[in-house]
Amino acid sequence: SSSYNQRTNMYLNNVELIGFLGADADSSKTTAGVTRTRLSLATKTRWLKDGESHDRTEWHVVIAWSKLGDYAASFKKGSHIRVEGAIASREFQNKEGNPQIVYEIVASSILSLRSGQRVTEPPTEETEPFLG
Repeated sequence: SSSYNQRTNMYLNNVELIGFLGADADSSKTTAGVTRTRLSLATKTRWLKDGESHDRTEWHVVIAWSKLGDYAASFKKGSHIRVEGAIASREFQNKEGNPQIVYEIVASSILSLRSGQRVTEPPTEETEPFLG
């Protein structure tokens, strides 16, 4: 029914980013043996103001888990990729012992724009954002 659809669409946490990696992929295994790959993705916004072109680069931390993490582990600095996923926040204590919150993109799909190869990871317990 339409009321069911309205209720299920009350929340949406979906991100799509296209950019270039600023570093090689950083991959590791959790204590349970699940691959966790961290990508540093740069996106750029350009605009005109008073006839002059300006731009700003934003840096995003992308986390890929399991088989998607295995795929992402091969990416090198400069790779051009498209990422789909969800924003997740994580709180930790910084070096000074103060609480700090970081925001990461937990990838559900990654497309290499050079090769055209796309890998999608359906959500499972292994893809929870903050395992190990």
